[in-house]
Formats: sequence, structure tokens, C-alpha cells
Amino acid sequence: MFLSKLTINVFSREFRRDNADIQDMHRTIMSAFPQVDNDQPARMAHGVLWRLDEAPRGFVLYVQSRSEPDWSYLPDDYLAEPAQVRDLQPALDAVAPGRHLAFRLTANATRTIHPGGTPGQRKNGKRVAHRDPRAQVAWLARQGERHGFVLPLAANGQPDVVPSPRPVLQGRQKKGPDRHTIRIEAIRFDGRLVITDRDAFLHALQYGIGKGRAYGCGLISLAALQN
Repeated sequence: MFLSKLTINVFSREFRRDNADIQDMHRTIMSAFPQVDNDQPARMAHGVLWRLDEAPRGFVLYVQSRSEPDWSYLPDDYLAEPAQVRDLQPALDAVAPGRHLAFRLTANATRTIHPGGTPGQRKNGKRVAHRDPRAQVAWLARQGERHGFVLPLAANGQPDVVPSPRPVLQGRQKKGPDRHTIRIEAIRFDGRLVITDRDAFLHALQYGIGKGRAYGCGLISLAALQN
């Protein structure tokens, strides 16, 4: 697996277009990867996940993939400095139960309700965003149960994670018979986690967490805890 760090030129007209329409951003990112010959979507075939973070002087775009990308296909003025690409295998090899790590995740934290307004199954239901911070943290804790991690408690007795709303991710799908508006109320989680199941956690790292993984959600970034 590879992780690309792309420092954005905020004066790029193409970036401003992409930042206004999440489908355009998706298309630009996928231009770094070759087409696939089977029916599987190219994003899934190449294992692409991405996240756009604010930086002191603009934005940094992180792109994770199983295939090595070729960022030379980006418009000439898209980046403020050359792309940085590194192999993630050493980090994956270090994943082990019991490890405490800092993390960042932008996710599409949702629940499903029936048309009558009661919680229910996905079938015939409507997916709506969690807007209460406590519900957002509870959603992440449930994801952890599935994906091999837990959220340790902070000094106040609450899970050591801070959810913060992100700008709404929106755009329009422009191809196919099901053209529709894309709107994702994303939440960024910053905090600590403890790995409980190596295989489940590696799967989450590779494939992402939650919905909206084609549109800037699901990528988990890890870092060693600071003393």
C-alpha cells in the first residue's frame, strides 16, 4: 500500500473546481491510476481512499492506495510542491493487538430511519447523519467493535476522541442513469485508539470505515503517541 501527501496550490483553478464538487475531486484523484478491464470500479480495484485536510497555508490531500499512483497527470499548477509517496508496508507490519495510537478519521457517521421516523433496517429506510457529538462518538465506538479497535477513556471518563464537523461534501454524479446530488455531512474524529484485533484492523486500514469512501471519507491515519 502507498500513501501520497499532496500539498495543494490553493490558487489552482482546477483545485477550486474540485473543492466545489466532490465528483470532480474523485475524477481528478482517479486520473493517477490506470483503467481496469473488469466490471469492478477503478477506485475499489486500486483500493483508493482519500482525505482533504486544512493546513497552515491551505490544504493537504492524503491519498492511500494499493497501486502506486502517477501524479504527473495532475494539472501543472495543482500542487504547491512535488507529491510525496511512501510505502505503508512498514506501518502495516507494526500493527499488533494492544498498541495505543493517535488517529484521525473523517467519516460519514449515519443512522438509518424508516419513513415514519423510527430507527430501522437499511431496507426501505433513509440514511441520516448523526449530528449530536455523543451519538457520533457512539457510532465510532460501534465501528471499533467491528474493525478491531476500542476508544480508551480520557481523564474525564469519556472516550478520548474529539468529533468536529467538516464542510459539507457535495457534488453531482454526471454519468449513468442514476444522476443525483451527492451530499455528505462528514465528521472528523481526532483521538486515541487501542488495537484489539490485528486482522480486522488491517482490513479497516485497507478498505476504510463507513460510507462515502469514494468521496473523502473512511481513511484512517495513524501516528505514535507523544509522551
